[in-house]
Amino acid sequence: MTGTQPATQYIDTTRPHPARVYDWFLGGKDNYPVDEQLGRRITEIDQGAVRAARANRAFMHRATRTLAEDGMRQFLDIGTGIPTEPNLHQIAQSVAPDARVVYVDNDPIVLAHANALLRGTPEGVTEYVQADARDPGAILEQAAQVLDFGRPVALSLIALLHFVADEDGAHAVVSTLLDALAPGSCLVLSTMTADFEPENVKKGIAAYAAGGVTLVARSRDEVAAFFEGLDLLDPGVVPVADWRPTEPPDGAGPVSLYGAVGRKP
Repeated sequence: MTGTQPATQYIDTTRPHPARVYDWFLGGKDNYPVDEQLGRRITEIDQGAVRAARANRAFMHRATRTLAEDGMRQFLDIGTGIPTEPNLHQIAQSVAPDARVVYVDNDPIVLAHANALLRGTPEGVTEYVQADARDPGAILEQAAQVLDFGRPVALSLIALLHFVADEDGAHAVVSTLLDALAPGSCLVLSTMTADFEPENVKKGIAAYAAGGVTLVARSRDEVAAFFEGLDLLDPGVVPVADWRPTEPPDGAGPVSLYGAVGRKP
C-alpha cells in the first residue's frame, strides 16, 4: 500500500488547500498562513463556519460508532484530511478492535501524516492509500488489498463531494464505489448546502474560488439523489447536527451541511 511510502510529493504552500483550511477550522496545527488567511476570510463571512466544521466532525463520529455498534467491521474513508483525533479508525476500533480501515486522500501533507493515521489496534488493520477521489477504480484496486469487498463496507465521503461538481463526475464516483460493495454496505455522506444561508454560502464559495478552490452547494433533494437505491437510516437527509445528536447543539443558528447514512439492500 502506498501509505507506507515516504512523502516525496511537492506540498504547495502558496495556495490554500481544503484539508488544511479544515484543519485550521478544527484548531489544528497542520496548516500554513495561506490556509489561515482563507479560513479567517470565511469566518468573517460566516461566523458559524468553525461550528459547522465541528458539527461535521461530530457527525462522522456518531455515524461511525452507530455502524460499528451495528456490526460493521470494514471502513473506507475517502477524503480523509489531516489527522485530527479521534480519527475514524479510533472510533470504529474502540467499538470493534478488529475493524479494518482504509483511508484515502490525494494531499501530500496527509501522506506526510500517514504514520499517525496508521496507529490502530493490534487486532485490526489501518492503512492509507494516496489516490484521488475522482479515480474510484484505483481506490478500489488498492483498498482491496486490505478490505474484503465480498463483505459489507462502510463508505465514508465526509465533506468531500462539495469539491466535486456533478459535471465533474460526482455521481459516477459514488455509483462506481457503491457498485463494488456488497449488500449491507453503507454510504456515510456529508456535503455543503445553501438551503439555510444562501447569501453566506454564496460569499464563501466566492472566497474559496478566489483561492483557487471550487465548491458546489447542493439542495436536500440533490443530496438525497446520492442515496438512490439505498435504504436511508433514520432520520434521513438532515443537517449534520441533527443526525442522531448525543449532545446539545454547539451554539445557535443553522449548519450548512447535510448528512445521511444509507444501507445497500
